[in-house]
Amino acid sequence: MMLGSGLSTQVGASVAALAFPVIGPAGVVAIRQWVAAIVLLAVGRPRLRSITAPQWRLVVGLAAVFAVMNLSLYTAIDRIGLGLAVTLEFLGPLAVALLGSRRVLDLVCALVAAPAVVMLARPQATTDYVGIGLGLLAALCWAFYILLNRNVGRELPGATGSAAAAALSGLAYVPIGVVVLLHHPPTLAAASYALVAGVLSSAVPFLVDLLTLRRVPAQFFGVFMSVNPVLAAFVGLVVLHEQLAVLDWIAILVIVSANAVAISFGGDAVDHNRVPVGGCDVVHGVPELAVTPAFGKVSADGEPRSSRVTQ
Repeated sequence: MMLGSGLSTQVGASVAALAFPVIGPAGVVAIRQWVAAIVLLAVGRPRLRSITAPQWRLVVGLAAVFAVMNLSLYTAIDRIGLGLAVTLEFLGPLAVALLGSRRVLDLVCALVAAPAVVMLARPQATTDYVGIGLGLLAALCWAFYILLNRNVGRELPGATGSAAAAALSGLAYVPIGVVVLLHHPPTLAAASYALVAGVLSSAVPFLVDLLTLRRVPAQFFGVFMSVNPVLAAFVGLVVLHEQLAVLDWIAILVIVSANAVAISFGGDAVDHNRVPVGGCDVVHGVPELAVTPAFGKVSADGEPRSSRVTQ
């Protein structure tokens, strides 16, 4: 199931890329945001009237980060390819984990990952620095998303905050989507690709991860999800025929290894019991561990809760 969740996320992104020539990344992101909003509202069923003004400020911030993160990631995918874009984005949660730690091992992980990032962005005649910048912007947004989502999780029960943020983000993309789709009328194929991408990258990982976390330790799940950049590179090769240089593959594997080590030997790595099921990130299909964000919390019996899975 974990492999299926990761593949679903990356296949969804690759299917989304097939619609880029017709409606562009903005059009695809708009449709994906709408799908995510529908999924989160159906699952979270937030009581919007109970949210206070200070809580709304957190929700608005989360919604803004959510919206920018997806647009920057999908535009990066369009410019530099799926594997490189997803690898750069994963630097966000890795940075949160490393910057919040005082352990020597985490410093080593950072020192190992840094040259790999430089290797990915190495100057070449075909280097797309705008695409690399957008991938790093997605990483920055994911880092802010993690920090904001922790605060939202403390302030609001269950998936209320995340569902409200997804709804706001979906609403914000209504005018953007309308303008883009009017100027670039979607074909049936392009619209289908965008909808399928929304389902594969949002609904499927969310539901599958909820089931998976009932059966495996969250720490193991987090380590497994660290291989997403590798899955993205393979899916990009098979579906989009994106060719990566040998140095790019080495850099991706180094960053994935650094991320996996940072999670495996984190402060809670000694707890290998099944943990209460955490809500999953509709953006990436991963739970909130020491370094990853979540859309609310759900206990093992399916009831919402507000505490973090691990910390």
